[in-house]
Amino acid sequence: MHKKTLNIEISQIRERYQIIQNHLTERDRRLWAATEAKAIGRGGQTVVNQATKISFTTIKKGLIDLNEAPLTNRVRKKGGGRKKKILTDASLVADITEIIESSTRGDPESPLLWCAKSTRNIAYALNTESDRVSHSLVARTLDNMGYSLQGNRKVQEGSNHPDRDAQFNFINNKVKKFQTEQQPVISVDTKKKENIGNFKNAGHEYCEKGNPTEVKVYDFIDPEKGKAAPYGIYDITKNNGWVSVGISSDTAQFAVNSIRSWWQEMGQNSYPEAKELYINADGGGSNGSRVRLWKIELQKLANELDKIIHVSHFPPGTSKWNKIEHKMFCFISKNWRGRPLIDTATIVNLIGNTTTKSGLKIRAKLDDNIYQKGIKVSNRELETITITKNTFHGEWNYQIMPQN
Repeated sequence: MHKKTLNIEISQIRERYQIIQNHLTERDRRLWAATEAKAIGRGGQTVVNQATKISFTTIKKGLIDLNEAPLTNRVRKKGGGRKKKILTDASLVADITEIIESSTRGDPESPLLWCAKSTRNIAYALNTESDRVSHSLVARTLDNMGYSLQGNRKVQEGSNHPDRDAQFNFINNKVKKFQTEQQPVISVDTKKKENIGNFKNAGHEYCEKGNPTEVKVYDFIDPEKGKAAPYGIYDITKNNGWVSVGISSDTAQFAVNSIRSWWQEMGQNSYPEAKELYINADGGGSNGSRVRLWKIELQKLANELDKIIHVSHFPPGTSKWNKIEHKMFCFISKNWRGRPLIDTATIVNLIGNTTTKSGLKIRAKLDDNIYQKGIKVSNRELETITITKNTFHGEWNYQIMPQN
């Protein structure tokens, strides 16, 4: 073909392509290109390539399609096209989880989680070394993971401590270290006390229409039944838990005895080679950082188990960050919603039958011991404890050595 004629041919094909290209599907594009090339004859593929920049591979596939009878209306062969990023980047979900872990917010009575970091910032953090993901894909992935974007929410219980975030990072890093070394890590706390008896319990459950469960009008404590104090232990690694349902005072003795029961019933079977135990606890309550009896009882437990007990307390006003709140307690509340807690057996059964799709399993047992309130610990008794305080906030982070 003469050079001048060739240039005219290329120009005409380019003009036709510019008019039609936005109306072509992927399959239509290769069929159109193949038709133009076939009409030209020898050298047609080169001419079409120069005019449209459509690859030779695409043109050849179009020629094959022209010679085959159409079997379906599919534009692309099954399994064709770009693979989903979540399939080609196996660590994507884990990396997103790692980035947002320290910024997770949540109502402890709701299993819903939400993320305080923006999708663009998360994408920026993921793309520091190479282009991996767009902010829109981060948004879709977070949605599939159970996160959603939320506005501000009143969740703080007090003023923020200046070292709050540093303490969170300290706990997070230590938890990872213990998990790597296959040592037990537990989150502990006392759930809200519940009236025992035929009292209204928030929530709804299905009943025969017009025949709801009848309960007492007023929530005055039944003097014979009293209140139940569920103390929980959540195994962060194994995603299982233990609850001691107490009927006496919520004291440090009760708290440590609940940890002792967890170890005897669950912990020692899960961690037969354990040499240490790491406890995450709130800063107040029966397991508070200033409670002397808590440390005395932990010393007794360390001696019994012959294990080093590490403890980290959450800073003031951050109890809702405790894992047990949104990993275990919220599901217990959800399981017994709308059901009167008429007796301790009902409470134990409802707790023990709480499960989740993620595999959470809980065991529960009644602790009918009577724990005395107001036990004083003298300075001399406190000095008998073999305790080592961490250089970073030793009042929050310490370890108690066995004295055997």
